Amino acid sequence: MAPKFKDGDVVASGYPDEWFPSVSSTIGDRYPERSVFQVFIAITSGPRFALVAFWYLLTHRPNTNLPKFVAGIGIFRTLTCGGWTYVTSTDDHDWHDIFMISYLVATLPWTLGCLALSPPNPKAILYRKIFAGAFFGTLVPLIYFFIQHKVHKIAGAYTIYSFFEWSLVLLDVAFDAVTAMDFASLELVVKDVKGLSRGDNKRVVDAALEKGKDKDLGKVFGRGFSWQETLDALADVYNGFVFWSILTSLGLLVWYFPLWHMGISGYEAFVMATISPFLLTLRSLRVLVIRKIRIVQLLSLSGLLAWLVGKQELRLATVGFAVWMGCLSWAAIFYAERTQPARLEGRIAAFTLGLTASSVAKYACHTNNPLWPVVHSGSGGWNTTGLIFAVLAVLRSTRRVTTSGIDTKTQSPKGSSGFMTGIGLGGLFFGMHSLLSDSSTMILWVWDGFPVRGPLSVPHGSVTILAMGIGLLLGLFKPELVRTWTSFGVGSLGAAVLTCFKHWFGYSGAVVLTVYLTALAPPLISHAVRFSPASTFGVGFLIYNLMVLFHVWVVAYAFVPGGPLVRERTDWVMASMMLQIGNGVFSMASTGQPRGSAKASASNPAARRQRSYYIYILVALQLLSVSISYLRFPAYNYEAYHKDDKVLTAGIWTIHFSLDNDMWSSERRQRDAIKELELDVIGMLETDTQRIIMGNRDTTQYLAEDLGMYVDYGPGPNKHTWGCVLLSKFPIVNSTHHLLPSPVGELAPAIHATIDAYGELIDIFVFHSGQEEDPEDRRLQTEYLSDLMGSVNRPAILLSYLVTKPLEGNYNTYVGARSGMRDIDSTDWDRWCEYILYKGMKRSGYARVSRGTITDTELQIGKFVVGEPEGSDTMIPEGQVPEGLRFPALFRGEGVRGHRYHVFDEPR
Repeated sequence: MAPKFKDGDVVASGYPDEWFPSVSSTIGDRYPERSVFQVFIAITSGPRFALVAFWYLLTHRPNTNLPKFVAGIGIFRTLTCGGWTYVTSTDDHDWHDIFMISYLVATLPWTLGCLALSPPNPKAILYRKIFAGAFFGTLVPLIYFFIQHKVHKIAGAYTIYSFFEWSLVLLDVAFDAVTAMDFASLELVVKDVKGLSRGDNKRVVDAALEKGKDKDLGKVFGRGFSWQETLDALADVYNGFVFWSILTSLGLLVWYFPLWHMGISGYEAFVMATISPFLLTLRSLRVLVIRKIRIVQLLSLSGLLAWLVGKQELRLATVGFAVWMGCLSWAAIFYAERTQPARLEGRIAAFTLGLTASSVAKYACHTNNPLWPVVHSGSGGWNTTGLIFAVLAVLRSTRRVTTSGIDTKTQSPKGSSGFMTGIGLGGLFFGMHSLLSDSSTMILWVWDGFPVRGPLSVPHGSVTILAMGIGLLLGLFKPELVRTWTSFGVGSLGAAVLTCFKHWFGYSGAVVLTVYLTALAPPLISHAVRFSPASTFGVGFLIYNLMVLFHVWVVAYAFVPGGPLVRERTDWVMASMMLQIGNGVFSMASTGQPRGSAKASASNPAARRQRSYYIYILVALQLLSVSISYLRFPAYNYEAYHKDDKVLTAGIWTIHFSLDNDMWSSERRQRDAIKELELDVIGMLETDTQRIIMGNRDTTQYLAEDLGMYVDYGPGPNKHTWGCVLLSKFPIVNSTHHLLPSPVGELAPAIHATIDAYGELIDIFVFHSGQEEDPEDRRLQTEYLSDLMGSVNRPAILLSYLVTKPLEGNYNTYVGARSGMRDIDSTDWDRWCEYILYKGMKRSGYARVSRGTITDTELQIGKFVVGEPEGSDTMIPEGQVPEGLRFPALFRGEGVRGHRYHVFDEPR
């Protein structure tokens, strides 16, 4: 028989579709298979430690640390193997996963290290390459069939996945078994008789390095390792991470004010805090900033203290000041290092890796950066820890800023323009921030509802991060290729595909564009330092600011001057970005390669070694992102709160972009309210936060994972709406997104989803109507949605924001024969925005819950019994209602955390 559980999750199908157990199933759930596996692991543990020791003796030699590193990895792998074997998923699921992930991550450096240190045995080397290639190649179908099983519930996928999982075990063992061929030359005696342990024989790595001495990659990974230089690289990258963390928080804080003013507030002027590099046009000030760069960078860390500022205006001012100083310091650092190509390359790599690190941090923290001033220790913040490391990083990295070239006169290359280069930088900075500061942004651009036909934020966010890493490597090793018009054309094609297409094809364009943007950073910034920093970085950040406003204007057109002129023109935004980058490419193409830059780095041993440390950090970030994907992969084993009573509790809530009344991120308090109210289905409005001005966030990731719910994000950020989301404990069988007629005002998004609730298909509609000021828009939207609801014959629920009075005007179209829908409580006259309508099922209860300080709108909740007819509107005392159909008593009276039953003071 097939196993019914895998890591505690129910397998979708049984025999004959599923008939072979996976490794985790065998060692975690099955006796005696588990015990047999554990016994054999115990038997082989001694030989595994011996293998690591003998391999170290065979490969060790003076003046290199690689054998020691590989030996350490080998010991670590052996210990973690014992961890996931003896701590099964049944014993402790979290620790089992930690050991398993650690083992898989350590396999990469172990494999590469063994290949690099292999003695000159062609047969052994061939087998190692075959087994290593097969091992990593097997990961692709393994992940594919795992997703087919967990996400798509495809019968038989689990068994195929199991075969690939067992194949990994066998390939792993086979790779290590190849060492027997190399050990044939070893003689194990009490004393060292031939000096073999001193590593006198020439290794394959020697021949490889000698053969590839003129190749960039061969020069990077040479002999020698310095912890001091490693710390220098880490400090630089951390400084880049802090810069991007503060910069990405600025828009989020600015957004708080127009959000509450319902229009331009004046605080938007803080967006211009990035143009401080214009000050560097003054020679005296430029010299002062470079010589006092440590003070300037320390002042920029004030943004990490902003979370301590209670008054919202002052918190914004603090972050604005930090951004001002941060942009000034990075522009000065780039300019100061212009006479040192290797050092300049390191700074640019740190700047780009800082963005990658920020994206990885957000990936780990459900799209919130833990250093942002809108989070604190109670909401996932690491503010104090981040500040301590930031101070240490600044103190270390500012020890070695070049000052000897301060007075060196800038020699602008003939035929190119600093102003055009600045325009190119503006497009590059905007692209990096708007598209790459969160790994899920472009994934949501191509999201189009269920069934899943494209990437998911988890686990495919790691693919975006991988593309960022590949792009950086391309920019470092092949800058002459990136500078060409051909590369620009490929990047433009990727941008067009992302903008115009959905699903996997659209995401392929996103991957291409990601690689291009990060690849462009090294050559374009290296070119920019050949001009005055005011004409490049000053102009660049000014263009970046204009693009930030442009990409907000296309969705906020109903609230800003001139908005209708650029209404829904994301394609214009993307085209403008690429045209700006084209200016930078033109400027680079009009002159030659920066004197000595790439070639000097390639020929300088110190530069090669420095480059290697940044690549090690890049690899570490990539491994971390893959580990995060594994840890965050959804379980998809969700259950309703009252499944025995077949109750469906549904709610509607406008969450104000997850920024509460006091400028704090509100996801965790939303989670608490939804969980304690026992909501099985909830529609959420004002949810699209995937823009610079909103922090490029996705609230649904945290809510869906923590609450155990399926999620449809709704129309993506390129659909120009304020967003609507559906979260459901029940599987979402199908969903479609709608943009309702809005000839004048803001677009009205809607989701039409079909869920499988207790074996019955139920249609859920989530909808946000247009503004009160646009009555014709609302009339057209009413007709559209009413016809859509009337077209389904299944039971249905509408969770909505209608902007109408009960029993008047458009209400009578929503509720009536045209839609077939009924009001959950037609006697509730005190409504204007939120409504719950239904048909084809029994309405059990209705409640209104106060908002607390999370948002400006209450929660409305309805309870329904699936499988029972509609019934009447007769009210009965709660004491006559079965326990499973009642609302939680926690919210009676004063309630909890500002949430209580209000209007009626109790459910109805």
